[in-house]
Amino acid sequence: MKKQHGTDGVVVIKKYANRRLYNTESSSYITLEHLAAMTREGREFKVVDAKTDEDITHNVLTQIIMEAESRGQTMLPVNFLRQLIALYGDSMQAMVPDYLDASMDSFRRNQAQFKTAVEGAFAGSPFAEIAKRNLEMFEAAAQAFKPPVAPVAPVAAGKDGEIAALKAELAQLRDKVDKLGE
Repeated sequence: MKKQHGTDGVVVIKKYANRRLYNTESSSYITLEHLAAMTREGREFKVVDAKTDEDITHNVLTQIIMEAESRGQTMLPVNFLRQLIALYGDSMQAMVPDYLDASMDSFRRNQAQFKTAVEGAFAGSPFAEIAKRNLEMFEAAAQAFKPPVAPVAPVAAGKDGEIAALKAELAQLRDKVDKLGE
């Protein structure tokens, strides 16, 4: 078989009807654990249905998470999962992926800063500042999943008003995330 890469060096993984995964870069069959390792290494890949060429990366990544969770490597708290499920079909659903992306980026930056601080062997006690920032980030994340007590902006009648209110709330959330990243 011919080696395939996406336009940006993304490795193409083909998933066959028999549930086998084929890495077109290495010309070999792989497992979900291989894909998990590639993810941890920062390798970009795209999983496509071998028959239809449909992009099924999202489904496969979700499957990797579910298998890790079922093996007892739980990372997603039950309350978080409930809140996430409750957002499906909600008017805020479209904002959740971007918000979670930004939150994870912020968490990763804080994680890198924490690692740097540990390597500095307590020089200047940076732990207090990192802990403060992490607490602020988690408080902001918790607030994002709580329904607003009062309208964010005056809501005009109809769908346009709801969209305007959501855009205003998104702008406020982005400002909070930006402030946390500073």
